[in-house]
Amino acid sequence: MALDVIGAGFGRTGTLSLQAALEQVGFAPCYHFTEVIERRPGRNDGHRRAWVDLAKGRREMDWRWLFRDYRATVDFPMCLYYAELLEAFPEARVVLTLRDPERWFESFDTLAQGLQKLRFGRLFAPKLRATTTIFDRLLRQALFGGRIDRASCVAAFERHRDAVIRRVPAERLLVYEVREGWGPLCRFLDVPEPTTAFPHLNEGEDLDERMTRALLLGENDVFGKPAGDGR
Repeated sequence: MALDVIGAGFGRTGTLSLQAALEQVGFAPCYHFTEVIERRPGRNDGHRRAWVDLAKGRREMDWRWLFRDYRATVDFPMCLYYAELLEAFPEARVVLTLRDPERWFESFDTLAQGLQKLRFGRLFAPKLRATTTIFDRLLRQALFGGRIDRASCVAAFERHRDAVIRRVPAERLLVYEVREGWGPLCRFLDVPEPTTAFPHLNEGEDLDERMTRALLLGENDVFGKPAGDGR
């Protein structure tokens, strides 16, 4: 199996909705950050450790090993490595999910604040410990320059957007908002449009509760419930 679709959009741009949509039209399984923290025996064994090792600078990531059982990928931190993934999977196509940068920051800041509230549990919660390590090193430090504030984050969002559009060949890139639904996505991927509604999964609804259940208590499959507008 080879990676066919690379999601280059930041987390909080409808990536859960895109994951569900891609899987519905045949690009399953699709890798989301939930795959990093939730165990899928026989499919993602060793992935959490590999991401922590990458974040700590212990070793480089073997992308072909990581995605050997996946057809697509979306969300943080995978989106930061779209160029490396294009090199590893030269036939893949790229979907850059976007939304208004200011609204994106408000959603991302809610996520960051929720993670901050849970930090006390790092010593006894392995999923939370791994998530904070990845967040602090790959996002807070490397991407946002050590600061989670509006100016720093919006600037990083816009730099990343512009870099993807500049670097990815136009014929292999879809610049997309999930509110556009099936049409642009299916035309780009050359697949039939489903007759069912586009899956809108609300990443922010009950976010504190979901993060507590997933990261602190170690529960699985708590982020994939249909709700809201996919933001």
